Amino acid sequence: MKIAGFGVEEWLNVWEKSAKYDIAQSTISSMKLKDILALEPDSGKDFLDAIMQEKFNYGWIEGSPSFKNEVAKLYENMPADNILATNGATGANHLALYSLIEPGDHVIAEYPSYQQLYDIPKSLGAEVGYWHIYEENNWYPKLEELRAMIRPNTKMIALNNANNPTGTILDRDFLNEVVKIAREVGAYVLVDEVYLPLESDSNYAPIVDLYEKGISTNSLSKTYSVPGVRLGWTASNAEVADIFRKYRDYTMICAGVFDDALGALVLKHRDQVLARNQKIVSHNLAILREWVENEPAVSMIYPKSVSTSFVKFNDLDPEKTEDFAIQLLKTKGVLIVPGNRFDLPGHARIGYCTDEATLRQGLAALSEFLHEYK
Repeated sequence: MKIAGFGVEEWLNVWEKSAKYDIAQSTISSMKLKDILALEPDSGKDFLDAIMQEKFNYGWIEGSPSFKNEVAKLYENMPADNILATNGATGANHLALYSLIEPGDHVIAEYPSYQQLYDIPKSLGAEVGYWHIYEENNWYPKLEELRAMIRPNTKMIALNNANNPTGTILDRDFLNEVVKIAREVGAYVLVDEVYLPLESDSNYAPIVDLYEKGISTNSLSKTYSVPGVRLGWTASNAEVADIFRKYRDYTMICAGVFDDALGALVLKHRDQVLARNQKIVSHNLAILREWVENEPAVSMIYPKSVSTSFVKFNDLDPEKTEDFAIQLLKTKGVLIVPGNRFDLPGHARIGYCTDEATLRQGLAALSEFLHEYK
C-alpha cells in the first residue's frame, strides 16, 4: 500500500516547536486539566476520587455508557449503541474508510479538505474524484459538478464540514441537496465534523441527522478544546456501526480509561465549554477581521465561528508560498501553515483561536514580514 505524505502534519512536525508565535493550530485555545475539573463542583474532587479508584484495565471496549450517552445527545435521533469511540477524529475517519472502501470503488471527495478523506481511499485502491471548492464561490463546491461526477457505482461522498483549512460551513440546505444526489445511487456520505460551528444561526446539521447512510465523525480536539484527550467517535446507523465493529477490532481495542472519563466529563458540561469557546472565537475573529481590513497585502473569506481560517496573500508569488512561510518563521518566529500543504498555494491557514497576545503579536509580525519579503 502506498500513500502520500500528510502535508499539514509533516509541516507541523518539523516546525511547530520552534515557533514564538504559533498561529497555525486550529484548536480553540486548549484547556488545562484544572480548567476541566473546575467545571465540576469542588473542582472535580468527586471525579478525581473516582478515577483514583479506577482500574486501568481495558475499560469499556466501545466507549463507556457515560461517554456514548453524552455523544448521542449531540444528534437528533442517535442511539448510544451506534456510537463507537475512536482515537480522535483521525481514528474515526480511518475506521470509516478502512471498513467501507475497497479496490475499484468510486469515491468523490471535497477537495481540498482534510487529506485523509481522499488519500486513504486512494491508498485502498479506490478511484477518487475531486469535488473542488472555489474561492470565488465562498469556498463552496458546486452541486452541478457533483451531479456530473456521480456514478451508479459511487460508494461514498466524503466531506469536511466545516472545511479545513478554509473554515467554510456547508449549510443544511446544501447538504440536503448532496443527500438527494447520494441517495439516487445509494452512496454513503462521510462527513468529518470536527469543526463544529458555534453560531446558533449557522443553519448547520450533522449528516446523520439528514441521511440514513450518513456517517458523522468528530472528536474533542477542536471545538471542545482538549486535543490532548485522544478521543473521537463515529455516529452512524446500526448496520454501519456493526460493520465498523468488525474492522475496529483490528485497529483499536479501546480508548484509554482516563481519556474516556475526561471526555465524558467535558461533554457533560458542553454548554459551559461551548460558551467559553464562543467568546474566544467571537473576540479573536474580530481581531483577525480588523487585521485583514487594515492590511492591504491580504484578503480573506471569513469563517463563521469555527477555529480555522484561510488568508490569501494578494501579492505573493504562489510558487514561493512555502519559502515565505519558512522565512517568516525563521525571521519573525511566526508559524502559519502554507497553503501549498493543502494544494492551495498563495494562501495560508491561520489558527486564530490562540491566546489574544499571541494572535495580536503574530499578526503584527506577519504584516511586517509581508512588506519585507522579497
